[in-house]
Amino acid sequence: MITDGQVPFFKEKFSNLSEFLKELKQRFSRYYNKLHERRGYFWGDRFKSVIVENGNTLINCLAYIDLNPIRAGLAVIPEDYRWSSMGYHLQTCNKDTFLSTDFCLSSYDEMSETERLTDYREFLYEKGAIETVKGISINEAVIKNERYNDYKLTSIDRLRFKTRYFTDSGIIGTKGFVAHYYGTFKRCFNTSKQKKPKKISGLDGIYSLKRLSNET
Repeated sequence: MITDGQVPFFKEKFSNLSEFLKELKQRFSRYYNKLHERRGYFWGDRFKSVIVENGNTLINCLAYIDLNPIRAGLAVIPEDYRWSSMGYHLQTCNKDTFLSTDFCLSSYDEMSETERLTDYREFLYEKGAIETVKGISINEAVIKNERYNDYKLTSIDRLRFKTRYFTDSGIIGTKGFVAHYYGTFKRCFNTSKQKKPKKISGLDGIYSLKRLSNET
């Protein structure tokens, strides 16, 4: 329980990224070790922070991060990894403009949001196609297909990339379809709060509900 007098202390403490991650990692390590009756270190390395120059240096660092799931064999293309910036862009259409898309490049100043994303996807995929000593590269066939489409995304692409969220939703379809079947399966939800069909951004006329309870 945090008292009013402790609020300034915690505000200052957690406004420091290093301090926040230190606290998060230590607490989670203790929780996980207790849960699984284990001892010792949980994380491979300590949290690191570095100063990065804007522009080409920054965009290369961002691409390195977005390509980590590919190199590790966790995904075939960047958008398939839910917890990456590309996954967030494609699955939520960068909801609430949570992610910056200027990448600190002056050439992006005159571009629209869609043009920036297309340009970054091209940069990312071309980087991912380069073979490395360690890790997996993006498949050549995938690169050829993206080049053919000029790295532009269609509504079908967005539908495919949102599939993971669809599996987290109980009902998908038009607003009327979702409302009708929500009424049919309402008893399967573990909440008394009325749910409403939610429009899926980037897909005209398509709605969904949040996932059904495990009891269904």
